[in-house]
Order: sequence, then structure tokens, then C-alpha cells
Amino acid sequence: MGIGSCKECQCPIYCFEKIRRGDRNVEVSIPQVEAYQNHTPVLVDDIISTARTMIETVGHLRQAKMQPPVCIGVHAVFSGNAYQNLLGAGTSRVVTCNTIPHESNAIDVSDLYIEFIEKFEKMAFRKT
Repeated sequence: MGIGSCKECQCPIYCFEKIRRGDRNVEVSIPQVEAYQNHTPVLVDDIISTARTMIETVGHLRQAKMQPPVCIGVHAVFSGNAYQNLLGAGTSRVVTCNTIPHESNAIDVSDLYIEFIEKFEKMAFRKT
């Protein structure tokens, strides 16, 4: 588990330890966060599929009497009822990138794809 600080927003960063025993069996350990009970936690994960990691973490944060977290995911896979389950777990908001179309999409990464494709095309044409 690592602890750092985000210079731009002047907030602490905590890395949680996760043990995955299966798609729907996840254990998460959280550090001592009680000092931040008046702050809004922001959880970030690359892929939200079953949402078990975030749901488990939200449960720990609720037990620590933390504010409802904002959950951010890069890829909104959301299998089955995962999205509804995550919302029902006690989050204040769920936000994802538009890499997979979903109602939670609020971060537009289209320009990153356009830039990559343009660079790839330039490289491909140089080789021919």
C-alpha cells in the first residue's frame, strides 16, 4: 500500500490492497482514513465490470463514516446489474470515460484516440 500526495489538488492519495479470489469475490483493505471524514473520497479503477472492488471499498468507507465517494472508471463494462449495485452501495456519483458507451460516461477521451490514429497513420505511410 502506498501513500502519496497530489500536488495539483493538494489531497492525499491512498492505494488500497485488493485480493481477487474470483470475478465476484474481492477483498479490499483500506488504510486509516478517519482523518478525512469531512472529505469526499474519489475511487478510481481502470475497468468496472462486476463493480465488486468498488462496492467492497464503498462498504469499508461507509463503516469508517466517510462521505459517499465518487467512483471513476476508465472502461464501463458493467456486467449484469453491476452499475445499479454500485449506485445502491452508497456512492454519490459514478463517472466513466466514453471508451464504452454507457449512461455514466462523463469524461470524453475522443481526442486521445484521434491523436493516436493520426500518429499511427503517419507512421504506417512512412513505411510504405
